[in-house]
Parts: sequence; C-alpha cells; structure tokens
Amino acid sequence: MPSLSPVSARLLRFSMLLPLAAMLSGCDWVVLNPAGDVARQQADLVVISTVLMLLIIVPVMALTVWFAWHYRASNKAARYEPEWNHSTQLELVIWSAPLLIIIALGALTWVGTHLLDPYRSLARIDKERPLHPEAEPMEVNVVALDWKWLFIYPEQGIATVNELVLPVDRPVRFRITASSVMNSFYAPALAGQIYAMPGMETKLHAVLNKPGNFTGFSANYSGAGFSGMRFALRGVEAGKFDEWARNVRAGSQDLDRETYLKLEQPSENEAVRHFAKVAPDLFDAVVNLCVRPGKMCMSQMMALDEQGGTGKAGMLNLAALTYDKNGREQISAILPGDQIAASQAFIKALCADNSPLRARSAEVGAPESLSLLRGANLPSPVRSGTAETGKLSLAAPVPAKSPVS
Repeated sequence: MPSLSPVSARLLRFSMLLPLAAMLSGCDWVVLNPAGDVARQQADLVVISTVLMLLIIVPVMALTVWFAWHYRASNKAARYEPEWNHSTQLELVIWSAPLLIIIALGALTWVGTHLLDPYRSLARIDKERPLHPEAEPMEVNVVALDWKWLFIYPEQGIATVNELVLPVDRPVRFRITASSVMNSFYAPALAGQIYAMPGMETKLHAVLNKPGNFTGFSANYSGAGFSGMRFALRGVEAGKFDEWARNVRAGSQDLDRETYLKLEQPSENEAVRHFAKVAPDLFDAVVNLCVRPGKMCMSQMMALDEQGGTGKAGMLNLAALTYDKNGREQISAILPGDQIAASQAFIKALCADNSPLRARSAEVGAPESLSLLRGANLPSPVRSGTAETGKLSLAAPVPAKSPVS
C-alpha cells in the first residue's frame, strides 16, 4: 500500500471527524442559549460553576498524567525520596485552592437561589431593561393532566391544551398544579423546571425575550404517556398575541367543569386544542380537588378545621378517603345506614351550592401567631379516671341537629 503524503494524511484525519461534527450539529443548545432572561441567568450560573470546578479538575488531571510520566520506572533522573512525608507549601496549595472555590460557589449559590427564586416577582425584563415596580405580570394557570398540559389564561378568558403562547417581553406569573400524580413543568427556553403536584399550587415567574417556536415537556416520569407529554411554546409580539387570543375566543368550544372532567381522563399524544371560554374559578377548583359538583373543597375543609370542626355532627358527611379519579365517586347522597363501597365515596359538601366557607387567601404568608394551634370551638380535654391511667376524654356536647344538607 503506498504511503500517504503529510497533506493527504491530515485530510484523511479531518474527514474522519466529519461524522462527529455532523452529530454535534444536531444538538439543541437551548439550555445554554435560551430565549428568556430567567433561563439566561440560570445558564450563566451553569457556565460559571463549571469554570470554577474546572480550575481544580483540569490541573489535577494534568498533574496525574505528568506524575505518571515523570516518575516512571525508566526515568532514572527522577528524584527518589521514599522517606518524604510532608510539605507545608503543598499543603497550602492543596487545601486553599479548593476552599476558595467552595467559598465562591457557596456565595454564587446563595445569591442565585434568592434572585432566581421561582416565587419571586421579576425585577427586570432583561439585562438592559429594568421592570417598572407597578407593572402587572400576565397570569397563566397550568394544570398537568394525564398526559397533556392545560393552560388557562384568566385575563383573556381562554384555555389551550398542549400550546403555550406568550407575548415577548411581558413578565408572566405561572400558577401550577396537577390533576393526579406529581409532574414537572419545564420549558428550557423560558426558565428552570418546577414541580406540579395535586392539591398544591406552585408558582413560577418568567419572561420570554425572543419570538420563536420552542418546546416544553414534563421532566418527571408520570406513567405510560409520559414520553408524549410535550407542549408547543411560542413567543410572539404583543400585537400578534392579542390577535391570537381573539381568534381563540371566536371558537365554539367552552371549557366548563363537565368538559374538564372528560379532559382529565388519561390520554396520550393529544393534539393542540383551544377553548373560547373557561368556567369561573376552574383552576381554584382543580387545586382544591373539587371540580365535580357536590364535592367539598380542601379550602372548605381547612376553614371548618380552623373554626374547630363540625364534631360528631359532621361524621355523617365523611366517607372513605379515596382519590376521586375517573368518576369512581358517583353517588347522590350519604345517609345514615347506607352501605356505600369505599371506591364510590368522597367527602360531600355541606350545602348544595358547595360554597359555605372559603379559605382566607390563596397567597402563602407568614403565620399570624407562633402559639400552639387550637380549635376555636373545641373544648379543652379533661382528665377522667384515676391519675394512674392518665386517660383523656373530650367533654363535648353533641349538637341536636346535624348541619348536613
């Protein structure tokens, strides 16, 4: 075989790297080159942290190779000191360098954790433009369903499935929950991921600075349809966003509670859908697990508990605590003596309108008092029996009439 010239050999080596370059060209660098300011700051944290860690990793890897080569058995010129065991200079280098890097990473983490708190309102649109303190963000309610995403726009009065359209350079406040299992809302071009959990509400503040088409998905395994649980994220100018919202409102399909109960049934690879009108307080009902009419909301339960509960009078209102998925709790009434299967029971509302009590506020704040929690209407426990038994009982009068309707 004839030998290759140096130029031909270099060309051959270069051509062997072309397949690798082709594979790398297909990589999506959206995490390090996002379209939103929050994601941009998070990407900067990743780069800075990586560089700080490489300040130790690269010298250690290089010195490992150098020591192995320098102190090889064939190198008779290398110093051989079998009794050597300490060097103050080396100790200072070995311990001070990592310590300084840990301090720098700790300071970076502390500042970034507070500035990029997903519950924290935005202070700027991007690096060059601060946000006016009185500017109101646009609200988007997010519900993780099995296996699709529901987006509700309270300000526009519309909703979408598997499509999130945002105006460019307008801050957005996301209120996020789930219908059944825990999920994770993640749009790499917009911001970091945040969990969506049933019966709970999480928040995320973000802004999109560039128009374009991006992708969001679930970053937490949630069952059979997890791989197809993706949504389209589109950034558009303010005028085009208003036009898009008008077109959605011109549609014929509405999202009432009955439609939502059908929508939350498990399905895979759902196409984009639009709803021209949304039932009032639907998102709050999803969070409080009381979309189905007649079911008591968690906020009502907490309000009753805050007032001391209903005591024995409320026992007839309680059935087995099963999660009411897929219509398993379809019953008309709970009456004394009724035999109801556990899979068909749920906590009924006290009144027909399902709104006797409401929680104080959806916002989480500091506690009003650090004293022990006490029921407002419950009597103090009194001791009965002998001092040796130490038994406690509640001297609570039984109400004459049950408030159950």
